[in-house]
Amino acid sequence: MFENLTERLEGVFKKLRGHGKLTEENIKDGMREVRRALLEADVNYSVVKDFIASVTEKAVGREVLSSLSPGQQVVKIVHDELVELLGSRTEGLRLDGRQPVTIMMAGLQGSGKTTTAAKLAKQLKEQGRKPLLVPADVYRPAAIEQLRVLGEQIGVEVFESATDQNPVDIARRAYDYARLGDPDTVIIDTAGRLHVDEELMDELRNISEAVPLSEVLFVADAMTGQDAVTVADKFNSDLEITGVVLTKMEGDARGGAALSVKKVTGKPIKFVGVGEGLDALEVFHPDRAASRILGMGDVLSLIEKAEKVVDQKEAKRLARKIQKNAFTLEDFLDQIQQIKKMGNLEQLMGMIPGISKLKQLKDAPKPDEKELARTEAIIRSMTRKERQNHRIINASRRQRIARGSGTSVAEVNRVLKSYTMMLKMMKKMRGKSVIRGGKRRKLPKGLRR
Repeated sequence: MFENLTERLEGVFKKLRGHGKLTEENIKDGMREVRRALLEADVNYSVVKDFIASVTEKAVGREVLSSLSPGQQVVKIVHDELVELLGSRTEGLRLDGRQPVTIMMAGLQGSGKTTTAAKLAKQLKEQGRKPLLVPADVYRPAAIEQLRVLGEQIGVEVFESATDQNPVDIARRAYDYARLGDPDTVIIDTAGRLHVDEELMDELRNISEAVPLSEVLFVADAMTGQDAVTVADKFNSDLEITGVVLTKMEGDARGGAALSVKKVTGKPIKFVGVGEGLDALEVFHPDRAASRILGMGDVLSLIEKAEKVVDQKEAKRLARKIQKNAFTLEDFLDQIQQIKKMGNLEQLMGMIPGISKLKQLKDAPKPDEKELARTEAIIRSMTRKERQNHRIINASRRQRIARGSGTSVAEVNRVLKSYTMMLKMMKKMRGKSVIRGGKRRKLPKGLRR
């Protein structure tokens, strides 16, 4: 997400910071490069024009030009303007008011509405709500079946519907069923088309008149760039959407849709899809997105991802094992699985401040999902006794492990070397601190090893 744009902007700001003192001329030169970078990222032309004008006006002010670090001041101005462009504040779902809360998913065919509906239902279920998924796309039989299967996977009720029924009737009956029953949130998956047409818009308007909607979420494929923004604007003028969900943000999306849609439609981005898994739907935070665009990372999102997968009791148990020098290959395997649950490695690295600068280095390490999978396969090919005590893994055992994992002896050796190096690092850390009450505290000088 935003990777190419981040690299371009970092280059511009590096030049600006290189000037001992900024002038109107070199600020305007820098803004010309920022303008080019944004247009290459497929940001709407009028949006870019307004953005550059606003940044330039603030950056050439007396306070900036006379400050001790004008380059950093310009970066701050750009960051603040990006936050404003992306929506200024996090917009959640409207879950209060009339119950059940009713959400309609709208968008073109292939944008990911059905999967997004299931992802949203899963997220709401984890928050303690009782969602009901409603398949109202009667023109594509596979859509009804797809939603039913997804509902089973996440343990969410799916309303019964069929291709010979009217979508408006389905929505009305589902709403009445929820109102009189247990569900407190109704998520209606509607039909899409290859392009916007009057028949589609009529159907969506009829659904909105038949049931009281709390949210109309427009789902768009972020990889379609400005086309997504144009269609979102059309849907909004015909239907009055309440928010946008951008899917496939983990792919080669240049960021143009995310940077343009709020300004063009006036409606906030509420969620972004960052993968195919049913956990891969994130609340959109404009301030965090702006920080990532400028290469500042996104530590808060990284912490939130970690908190979702890390069990606190397990973390304390692991801390005690490290303190007692009892961290085994089995524990190593558990840690790999937890990292995998957090998501794509490259996305996780992108949340670490300064990592974009590291990636620009010639010999910088690249995150390798396959390497993680190979390491997992190698450890799984060991016996329980071998995972508990790596010292018994001799040459013949290494050959057996390599055969069982479909790798080479050299790769088995690399995993064991990485593990033993980790143990040495833990030993050094353990010598300087102690874990007490779940918190790490330094030992008195006389007791340190």
